[in-house]
Amino acid sequence: MSRQQTPSIRMVADRAGVSIATVSNVLNGKPNVSQNFADRVRAAVDELGYVADIAASRLRSGKAALVAVIVPDLTNPMFASFVSTLEHEARGDGFDLAVLSSRNDPMEEADRLANVRAWRPGGLIVVPCDGALSSRLPAGLAAPAVVADRIPDDARFDLVAVDNGPSSAAIAAHLAQTGLANCLVVGTSLGISNVRERWEGFLTGAGAMRAQMLEVGFEAEASANLLRERLSADRPAALFALDHMTSLMAYQLIAAMGLSIPGEIAFASFDEMEWMRLVSPGITAVRQPVEDMAVAAWSLLRGRMAGSDEPQETRRLGCAVSIRGSTQRVPPRRGGRAGKV
Repeated sequence: MSRQQTPSIRMVADRAGVSIATVSNVLNGKPNVSQNFADRVRAAVDELGYVADIAASRLRSGKAALVAVIVPDLTNPMFASFVSTLEHEARGDGFDLAVLSSRNDPMEEADRLANVRAWRPGGLIVVPCDGALSSRLPAGLAAPAVVADRIPDDARFDLVAVDNGPSSAAIAAHLAQTGLANCLVVGTSLGISNVRERWEGFLTGAGAMRAQMLEVGFEAEASANLLRERLSADRPAALFALDHMTSLMAYQLIAAMGLSIPGEIAFASFDEMEWMRLVSPGITAVRQPVEDMAVAAWSLLRGRMAGSDEPQETRRLGCAVSIRGSTQRVPPRRGGRAGKV
């Protein structure tokens, strides 16, 4: 069987019996084409299944209508929501998004950035693996870049992030006021600016309550084993998870160990997700303004793509803290169980 030929604009013109210029005018919505010719062109497009070559059109016009977005983990609901909002904003301005995941791996992030360069995007939005984003940017990537969520070491980027410290401090103050003597704070890595800021913020609000930090990394089974070992050896009065991956892992582990929340261990999370409002008791959590962060990132990038040469801007957005039953002090009960997702 012969390979089917991809319909071209010349084939549309031949089928409609008009010039290529007329086809182009019809497809671009120009009004200087007779209704008869326009109808013939549209009929030929439908019959042939012609689709305009957007990439070629961009090369001819010199305009880049593509923006690349790189996030650490597309399975994380926060990043999925961030990308979804970005896509809505971008489409409203006539841009398409190319979305890639670095899988929380700096080497993969460097590879994605190198590949993006060949696409010649109009701009770039990155949620980096860590602060060393500058070292992974390839030479020749001239597109403006905005960094979101995680703070880079290099101040030359526009940045949109949240106020991590004050929100963690509010959680710590709440736990201390509840009368809890100590808290284990759990996160993936202090090498990530968000995790580090949340830990430092927690310390400022803890007062006399003792706090310890446990880094568990990104590998699910290893992190669960590490936390299980810690809880079995010396169970704290409370546990505060600093990111969604750690929160879900810790909550499932607490249930598997047969510990009741909050009777045997109080539990709180920085990243609020829908399931935290649905379980019983509900989970005390910090809710990040993810959609607002995406809107702000797009606004900054749109300005840069339009030629703005203003000094680099940093926007820090406030978070909301929801106190729920998972940190309300109750007498310990024997044989209790954590709620289930």
